Amino acid sequence: MSNKLEAVATSEAPAALGAYSQAVKANGFVFVSGQLGIDPATGELAGATAGEQAAQALKNIKHILDTAGSGLENVVRATIYMKNVEDFHEVDDVYAQTFIGSVKPARVAFGGNDIPKGALVEIDAIAAL
Repeated sequence: MSNKLEAVATSEAPAALGAYSQAVKANGFVFVSGQLGIDPATGELAGATAGEQAAQALKNIKHILDTAGSGLENVVRATIYMKNVEDFHEVDDVYAQTFIGSVKPARVAFGGNDIPKGALVEIDAIAAL
């Protein structure tokens, strides 16, 4: 197994907002940077609710993983950052519709976060190749 790092980028997800890659492939894994619910076609948040933004963030993660040669079915770990912890059930419902396999990714979710661009949700993921 190589220790070579490889940046992953796709126009199907929003460009990074800072000095980081959309994802990095290393040691048999894909490490996806936090994704906001930004529609890459418009550059704007995909909705006003945490659920709508979570759905778009997960679509962005899917596109990045597809580009990397992995997929949502290979996600082993995710972190969900929410502005308001009260949005947990709404976000979790969207998340549960996305990860339908028999083995759900390990996950952390917490609220009280100030997220760039005024977003309500940010999600990152680690997937096996």
